Amino acid sequence: MTIGFDESRWEQVRENADAWWAGELKRPLVQIYVIGRDPGRPEPSIPSYEFTAFYPESTTPEQIVDRWDYDLSCMYFLGDAFPQVWLNFGPGVLAAFLGAKMVADGQTVWFQAPPGVPPIEEMDFQYDPDNPVLLRVKDLCRAAMERWEGLVQVGMTDLGGAVDVLASFYPGVQLPLALYDAPDHVKRLTWRIHELWWQAFEDIDAVLQPANPGYTCWTPIFSSEPYYMLQCDFSAMISSDMFEEFVLPELVASCRRLTNPFYHLDGPGELPHLDLLLGIPELKGIQWIPGAGAPDYIYWPDLYRRIHEAGKKIQLFGTIDVLDTVASQVGTAESMVLVGWAQPDQIQDVLDFLDKYDVR
Repeated sequence: MTIGFDESRWEQVRENADAWWAGELKRPLVQIYVIGRDPGRPEPSIPSYEFTAFYPESTTPEQIVDRWDYDLSCMYFLGDAFPQVWLNFGPGVLAAFLGAKMVADGQTVWFQAPPGVPPIEEMDFQYDPDNPVLLRVKDLCRAAMERWEGLVQVGMTDLGGAVDVLASFYPGVQLPLALYDAPDHVKRLTWRIHELWWQAFEDIDAVLQPANPGYTCWTPIFSSEPYYMLQCDFSAMISSDMFEEFVLPELVASCRRLTNPFYHLDGPGELPHLDLLLGIPELKGIQWIPGAGAPDYIYWPDLYRRIHEAGKKIQLFGTIDVLDTVASQVGTAESMVLVGWAQPDQIQDVLDFLDKYDVR
């Protein structure tokens, strides 16, 4: 193994993360990743892609995992950071498991409804354990478990939100109109997708456990117990009343099945739903993404105060300055987790920052 991490570091990560989730750490989690370490091994011939879906079927899971291994070998893991990968087949890949076409164009990944989708009143979904995209995900998980034997945390693929998955089959204005024209069928299908979401989660997790160190997803917050970053990007298109009727009940049900649920709040269009989200007792925290064209992370002090005053945790992306700024706005950093990157010439600055927060 050439990855610069070992079991003693994992013991620290687990101990600190468990204490943070329990509200007992008395400091933030600070995960800083730095690329620039000598990997101590040759670089693989296949490229490194942001989307796992970009690799052709002829590229074996073992080749992809070897590429990931090389990339991880080039990293320093500072503070609470740990070696992790996640299987990026696009946001809402559950739609592909249920029959939508996965389109990977070299820039991004999205999902197209198959031809002949019936009216929403006649629609139903079935779980196909032999779906080729699902099998590809599970084969990659299996290869990662065999290669790393628990040294690297493999995050759950981005299954998406139940309503977002439904929107893949009824894109554009079709689903918003169905909220008025066929509300009972929207709810029926949302709950059906909820069932299948959990079937997929448990199916994939059965390959990952018990070798996987714990649980992460596309946001690598480590949790020893089941964790996921829940979401509903579709909610930017609807009112809070509709969110409460069509989205919230399924979210609450998922929060109750996860030990450490977080929510991905994506852009100003979703802000009207914040109070409803903060009212979910089981929801542990909020990840705020301002979105393109909106002010950056540090320019939302009132939002962070609302989240903190509701007793929820806050996940941030960015540099060490982001955590300092938001912590000063809220009055404490204890409930926060920063996932960030730094350059090799910034390592000493990061180490000084970690000392400031007593991150050992």
